[in-house]
Amino acid sequence: MTEQHWGPTISGDIVVIGGGSAGIGLVASLLKRDSQLNITLIEPSEYHCYQPAWTLVGGGAYDVKKTRRPLADVLPNGVTWVQAAVTELLPDEQTLVLDSGQRVSWNNLIVCPGLRLAWEKVEGLQDTLGQHGVTSNYSYEHAAYTWQLVQQLKGGKAIFTQPAMPIKCAGAPQKAMYLSCDHWLKQGTLNNIDVEFNLAGAALFGVATFVPPLMKYVEKYNARLAFNANLVKVDGPARKAWFEVKDAEGSVSVEEKSFDLLHVVPPQVSPDFIRQSPLADAAGWCEVNPHSLQHLRYPHIFGLGDVCGTTNAKTAAAVRKQIVVVAENLLALRKQAPLPLKYDGYGSCPLTVEKGKVVLAEFGYGGKLLPTFPLDPTQARRSMWFLKATLLPWFYWNGMLKGREWLTRLSKVD
Repeated sequence: MTEQHWGPTISGDIVVIGGGSAGIGLVASLLKRDSQLNITLIEPSEYHCYQPAWTLVGGGAYDVKKTRRPLADVLPNGVTWVQAAVTELLPDEQTLVLDSGQRVSWNNLIVCPGLRLAWEKVEGLQDTLGQHGVTSNYSYEHAAYTWQLVQQLKGGKAIFTQPAMPIKCAGAPQKAMYLSCDHWLKQGTLNNIDVEFNLAGAALFGVATFVPPLMKYVEKYNARLAFNANLVKVDGPARKAWFEVKDAEGSVSVEEKSFDLLHVVPPQVSPDFIRQSPLADAAGWCEVNPHSLQHLRYPHIFGLGDVCGTTNAKTAAAVRKQIVVVAENLLALRKQAPLPLKYDGYGSCPLTVEKGKVVLAEFGYGGKLLPTFPLDPTQARRSMWFLKATLLPWFYWNGMLKGREWLTRLSKVD
């Protein structure tokens, strides 16, 4: 057994793991409340991405370069950035270990590293992604390839996939299909293309209210839905994909399907250092109170964003409201005061059903509808496309990441 030589321990007060939407937004909101806070951010990536726009990139409606900025440019002033990855959490010691071997101690820990895209869980996918007609809007490197493939396809078989939940933005797999079909319809080639949406689950969308308006578009585009069909293997050069298909009795068989275009959404899992830590629930996600977002066993730890084992939709819109809850509750905890705010499970999914129209699905825990606007939320609207494609990206960079908490009305604890 080799002896490990640890570097000196970095002493942190408030330590935030993750420089994505949740991490940067939270740090900005905390510093707006108290500019003297001592905050350390741990994030290995050099870049920060606005991932909600990748669906638009894949539909030819957004420039992928506009979705990424250097992390240093979005990091609020006064934060210590440690550019490293966490490998181990030791919450009983209030310490974590970095991939450099260095340790970081904390008084309060905020866990928001996001989730991990498990491309390796689909056999052969990593070897062929980005070529042979295999693409994914879930990747900065490949979203533009989706649009290239969509433009090139004049006939044949187009397969879109959705893995088992939970995944980030549960509507994104079908958004890729709708925007592709809208292009083919306008080009007059849709009749020559066999479109199939393979879902690992048994429902088109998790909130029943939105299924009828979405089904209208499925029918408009003449797309076939294959429920309980989970992608397990891809052979890009042969243009073949294999799905595990579950029948009504629960028996599983493997079906081989040929394709000309395959849009893959990878399985998604909790990061290893969370799954293997005492912070994890039975499924490996960070176990927090669904309303206060405080960890159930370690009160000095909070979680937010995609890493949490809560039942809300994993979206940037959910993070927008979670940031305010965690900022207020953390500062109250540090003053030994009661935690004041409750998160209601709010999430939003702007469903891009065609280029220029969006069904804005907003809902909370239990599928409760939580519309921001006094409009029928099941209607596809041009105004909501403008919101999705123009207003929200601007607000993200200039508002949310700067600690501006617009449209974040929340419940106080009773």
